[in-house]
Order: sequence, then C-alpha cells, then structure tokens
Amino acid sequence: MNPQSTLIGKVTLVTGSTTGLGLEIARELARRGATVALNFAHNETRAQQAYDAFLESGFAGELFQADVCDEKSINELIGSIKTKLGPVDILVPNATGPQPQRPIEAYTWEIYQEMIDFFIKSPFLLAQAVLPQMKSKSWGRIVNIGTEAVETAMPNFSPYVAAKGGQKGWTHSMATELAPFGITVNMVSPGWIPTERHQDCSQEDLDEYEQTIPMGRWGEASEVAHTVAYLCESGASFVTGQTICVNGGRSAL
Repeated sequence: MNPQSTLIGKVTLVTGSTTGLGLEIARELARRGATVALNFAHNETRAQQAYDAFLESGFAGELFQADVCDEKSINELIGSIKTKLGPVDILVPNATGPQPQRPIEAYTWEIYQEMIDFFIKSPFLLAQAVLPQMKSKSWGRIVNIGTEAVETAMPNFSPYVAAKGGQKGWTHSMATELAPFGITVNMVSPGWIPTERHQDCSQEDLDEYEQTIPMGRWGEASEVAHTVAYLCESGASFVTGQTICVNGGRSAL
C-alpha cells in the first residue's frame, strides 16, 4: 500500500472485476488502500478464485454477485456494499458482455440493446444508486471505461461503438452536473489490451493491430488501471469530463 495515497479507506465498486481489465483495476485501487467491492454476474468458481487471490495479496474487499444491468439487482448490490463496507465513494462501471464483430446487416436489435444495457443503462442505474451517498459527503469519483473504437471509427462494430459513444456523452453531461457536489466523472478509453477475453484471437490479427500502435508495443492492463487510479486520487480533483485514451497514440493518428 502506498502510504501517501488519498484512496486509503475509500469504498470502491468495480463492476465486472473478477477477470481482465476489471480485476487489474480493482487490484490497483486496492493497492492504493481502497476497500474494493469486486463484482461478478455468472461464473462463481472463477470469481471465487480471483477473490481468494485478491485477499492473499493483502487487499481489503468483499465479493458480490449481481447483474448490473438489472435495476433491482443493482439496488440490492449497493445496499449490501453499504452494509458490509460502507457507502460507495468510487464507482467504476466496467462490466461488459459479448462483443461480436460483424457487418451491420448481420446484427440484430437485441445485440444493440444488450450493448445499451451494459454501457448506458448500467452506469446510469449505478450512478443513481450511489449519488445520494456521494453528494452527502461532497466527494465522489465515477470513472467510466470506454474504448478507443469511438475515437478511431472502428468498422463492423456498430452496436458497441454506438453504446460506448453514448456513454462518453453521458460522462461529459454528468461531469458538469455533478461538479458542484465535488464529484468528478471521467472516462478511460483503452485500446486493444489483450486479456483472457482475447485468448482465441489469431496471431495474424494480433500482429496487424500491433503494427498500428505508434509506440510500437502492446499496452498492459496495469497501464489502464494506473490511469483509472490517477483519476480517483485527490491530485485529479480538478479533472472532470475528460476522456483519456490509453492506446499508445492510436487515437492521435
């Protein structure tokens, strides 16, 4: 733990945090002293293994199962966190579902709706549930996880890009609305950061993408996590309504 961290004792919820980027974000915030509510929806065995390793690292937190696209489930989740850990100070909506890539003619509205549920409905309902507590403290952090695909106009990914674009606009609107209450709202937009989700990707696709990164190397999950943590620290208290791309310069092209 960094004794200089301003996150010591802050109660943090990272949704979808027992694998991939979410787990790395949870670990980094815990490393800085936050008490983390880890969240999963379905795979209890994997979640328990991740949580056990989390505790073995000396981190503080609890494991919570909840469907963060369902209003009732969200309200129960926030209530349970408040009972076990205290009111949520930091919210990181990270959970996501399948992300199929295909031409627009091959998509269905159900897929679009699923993306909207994950990236607009879920952050909205989560924020509604935690904002009364944040406002009462005149302090809070909301860090949405976006995507470089909104900035790079990625084709054959329209429902994902549309929903993430909506989440980016929501981030900006909430930032101005909540600034008077001492609550910052920002977005971290990673490039392609290989995690368990990408284990079946072909080497050809990996090589092709790597060639487009100006820094000439792959990004790491820890670099995304550090950026999220920075936005939660007191040193970023005057930073709000911003989107920070963590992609080695691809969005600058």
